[in-house]
Amino acid sequence: MRTLELSGADKINSGKVREIFSVGSDLLLLVATDRISAFDVILPKTIPNKGKILNQISSFWFERTKHIVDNHLVSIDVQSFPDPLNQYVPELSGRSSLVKRCDPLPIECVVRGYLTGSGWKDYKQTGSVCGIKLGAGLMESDQLDSPIFTPATKAKTGHDINISFDEASQIVGRDLAEKVRRISLELYRWGSDYAREKGIIICDTKFEFGQIGSQLYLIDEVLTPDSSRFWPADRYTAGRSQPSFDKQFIRDYLETLDWDKKYPGPELPEEIVKASAERYVDAYRMLTGEEPQLD
Repeated sequence: MRTLELSGADKINSGKVREIFSVGSDLLLLVATDRISAFDVILPKTIPNKGKILNQISSFWFERTKHIVDNHLVSIDVQSFPDPLNQYVPELSGRSSLVKRCDPLPIECVVRGYLTGSGWKDYKQTGSVCGIKLGAGLMESDQLDSPIFTPATKAKTGHDINISFDEASQIVGRDLAEKVRRISLELYRWGSDYAREKGIIICDTKFEFGQIGSQLYLIDEVLTPDSSRFWPADRYTAGRSQPSFDKQFIRDYLETLDWDKKYPGPELPEEIVKASAERYVDAYRMLTGEEPQLD
């Protein structure tokens, strides 16, 4: 699935991965496509069933984290959707979520439990990650003594920009910033402990929150291989980059090409597409102990 139009529902946004439709005044329909982006470029080929896996992983986590914070999910059962959406079972089944319409907070809530990616680059240069001082002598992929909250701005185009907690507080207010920091850290600790028991290390992740009035909700996607770095626990070794379940696998392949990271992106070979699709399915199986709904 590359694009989607639905009679009776107004499309309000078409992002890198999701199509978003308005359903009355109080609800949204989020449809996770199989598109994949890397370096902020949507690639020509899709990853079969990727959208279904991400949608179902998020639903799995939404159900299991309600004791920490309310979330926006209403249903992923297409046949329970209001008319005329329930007529689009083949197009929507497994990959769509009916959610409460919230006002998103204008910050990304990033939690890091391990030292990698931009955090590793920052640490090598400054001894800190996003202004948070860390101990000396850490190696790439080291687990941090405790997870850290490193918010970012939401960029409409290009990369999100890391900001300090004080800057986040100036954007959303101190009380709300402290609340989402506390909840984000609790979500990460709970989710990463669960995943580790299933053989997956969640290295880092980003959460998004929205509000209806003053009520806070967890929104968007949660602890998926696209919003997080998933590492196989049985292959983890500090001091190097890690094999992954997430799209870092595709980024690593693209880094071997003579590509300027501008549109249009290169065609992925079939073996890369297949291997990536298998990684998403493996992540779902390991987390849930079940098979994803792919039909």
